[in-house]
Amino acid sequence: MIESSTAQAAAIDTTWYEPLTASAENGAMSMSDFHSWFNARTRANSFQVEQIPFAELRGWDFDPETGNLVHETGRFFSIEGLRVRTNRPWMSEWGQPIIVQPEIGVLGILVKRFDGVPHCLMQAKMEPGNINGLQISPTVQATRSNYMRVHGGADTKYLDYFRPGSRGRVLFDGLQSEQGSWFLHKRNRNLVVETDDDVPLDEDFCWLTLDQIRRLLLLDHMMNMDSRTVLSCIPPSLSEPSKQDAGDDSFTHAVLRSSAGRSRAVHDTGEILSWLTEVRAQQELVQRRVSLKHLTEDGWRVGPDSINHRDGKYFDIIAVAVQASNREVTAWTQPLLAPRQPGLLALLVKRIGGTLHALVQARSDAGMLNIAELTATVHCQPGNYADVPMEHRPTYLDHALAAPAHRVRLDVLHSEEGGRFHHAQNRYLVIEVEDDFTESDDDRYRWATLHQLTSLLPHSNYLTVELRSLMASMRSLTQRL
Repeated sequence: MIESSTAQAAAIDTTWYEPLTASAENGAMSMSDFHSWFNARTRANSFQVEQIPFAELRGWDFDPETGNLVHETGRFFSIEGLRVRTNRPWMSEWGQPIIVQPEIGVLGILVKRFDGVPHCLMQAKMEPGNINGLQISPTVQATRSNYMRVHGGADTKYLDYFRPGSRGRVLFDGLQSEQGSWFLHKRNRNLVVETDDDVPLDEDFCWLTLDQIRRLLLLDHMMNMDSRTVLSCIPPSLSEPSKQDAGDDSFTHAVLRSSAGRSRAVHDTGEILSWLTEVRAQQELVQRRVSLKHLTEDGWRVGPDSINHRDGKYFDIIAVAVQASNREVTAWTQPLLAPRQPGLLALLVKRIGGTLHALVQARSDAGMLNIAELTATVHCQPGNYADVPMEHRPTYLDHALAAPAHRVRLDVLHSEEGGRFHHAQNRYLVIEVEDDFTESDDDRYRWATLHQLTSLLPHSNYLTVELRSLMASMRSLTQRL
């Protein structure tokens, strides 16, 4: 799957950037300063990720009783088998490997105002599965095992700002789900905390304004998944751009109005919640944890170097040896889930009665905790459906793939969780459909405004991490380049 290599992020050409607005320049660094700092952090640190056989994992092994791939401490996570039964018409029952990580980690962004302008403390962090080495992560991104120092390494920097009793003001605090296709019941605590303290600045961290962050969200593989999920939760009162940022772009104004809830929605929020509850009540999702060795009848093979499917689809489980000079532990080994192909997340949007609406679907994945969550209009790995009958292909997939360029409002490649996935990437699209767009009669889809979706974020298990990434990225459309 991968060869021994040094995972170094390429230096970024910053010459195409226009100067920042005055409000953004009041912060600790300009955009050009940021890229100089980011490239310097890349040069200052060395990263190496090499695929190894399972037998060379240190502290990890296949349990002789369960057959699952586990850590000797019983902490971190495990790779187990999952049997799933649903009532959907296509492939209603299957088995697959799944990542089981019952611990709830902390994803936190620290906010501080400089000259009245909110800034976020972000870090340049390497994860073993990152496609380009360093990416921008939240102030704190740590599992419970990591911040409890089960690994025996250094303390997690800035963690005290997110502990109970800290002097910061909590702006957001909620449990959010992660990839239901690859995790079993996985959730992390998303926190946004504002402080007035003088915060010592570590060399791998920098202060960025929300305007700057919006610009970075438009770059491929720059803002990691953990940053995007927390950024989607930042209260609109803190993050809403000024009207001048929208310029003369009518679509940008539509995003702003839909986010602020200043217009009428097709369905009120109570109707959206009732519809999702009905889907959850009618959708069957029976999950049974089994040993990895019991997945052979489902086409999965456990080999010395990987766990993979006989059809060459879905994903593999591999093992890697990692060296990273700026992590709490500088060398370790671990399993990673490696998708076979990139995914596609496409959100169809439409102005209805003058208000921008997004067409969201209620999706049920193998490892979801609460049966179904709201996600993008199209949410799939297209390669998995190459030989599937047309009537069972994802609804709206072909519409998204054939969208003309002038209808595409956002097109960016984002990486997914590099701590658990190897080179997992999705293409994130926002497509504004025509006024005469014909909807499917599939009852799993509803139109909702951005404000309605944002209002669901304080509650757990309503929006998938992929939809939250799209919402964070859509906010970048309100920042001119």
